[in-house]
Amino acid sequence: MIIRRSRAALLAATIFALPGAVTPIFVQPAAAAWIVYDPTNYAQNVLQAARALEQINNQITSLQNEAQMLINQARNLASLPYSSLQQLQQSVQRTQQLLNQAQNIAFDVSQIDQAFQSTYGNASLTASDQQLVTQARERWQNTVAGLQDAMRVQAGVVGNIDTNRAQMSALVGQSQNAAGALQATQAGNQLLALQAQQLADLTAVVAANGRAQALSEAERAAAAEQGREQRRRFLTPGVGYQPGNARMFQNGN
Repeated sequence: MIIRRSRAALLAATIFALPGAVTPIFVQPAAAAWIVYDPTNYAQNVLQAARALEQINNQITSLQNEAQMLINQARNLASLPYSSLQQLQQSVQRTQQLLNQAQNIAFDVSQIDQAFQSTYGNASLTASDQQLVTQARERWQNTVAGLQDAMRVQAGVVGNIDTNRAQMSALVGQSQNAAGALQATQAGNQLLALQAQQLADLTAVVAANGRAQALSEAERAAAAEQGREQRRRFLTPGVGYQPGNARMFQNGN
């Protein structure tokens, strides 16, 4: 009995003498691992993220600016959808037709020179009285035709005023509502074209009035020259009275 207790005590002493052999091993699960917080590393990460976000915002702003620039360029390059060229050309053509319909002496240098040589020149010393009267009547007809032509041109220009007023109103509206620089420029150019057309009408009126006045003055000068020739012929001594035989009644024979 004593021997058994000694063996048990010896075995127990041996076990406790080997702590590595009998010490229990506790394995900590992975989910329960400790997380270490580093303030310096965290601040650096936050700063890097902020910088990246700022770069992204800058890129977005740059893209927005480029898109707006492209939109503005598209607006500036957009053509004006309105044109008054046809109406202005029609007004100019109407005035030109009236000038081309000038009676007797047209707006032509060669015709004017020929008319002044034949009709408005010096009175011919050899022309008969009937020829002088015919030339005077022709000059009077030219003067009346010139005055009529001038009034017709004036009436045509006055008729263009309503068309010009409508075109001016439309062009000013287009200019004020222009979406870009090109549309505004085109509207301005058309307004200049309208102004040029009005100047053309004014030039036509001045030319027609000047023609009428010139014909009137030319007629007056030619009439004065013809009057001197007729007075000269009247004062020039003619053939004296020559007596002759006169028979009042015829004989019955």
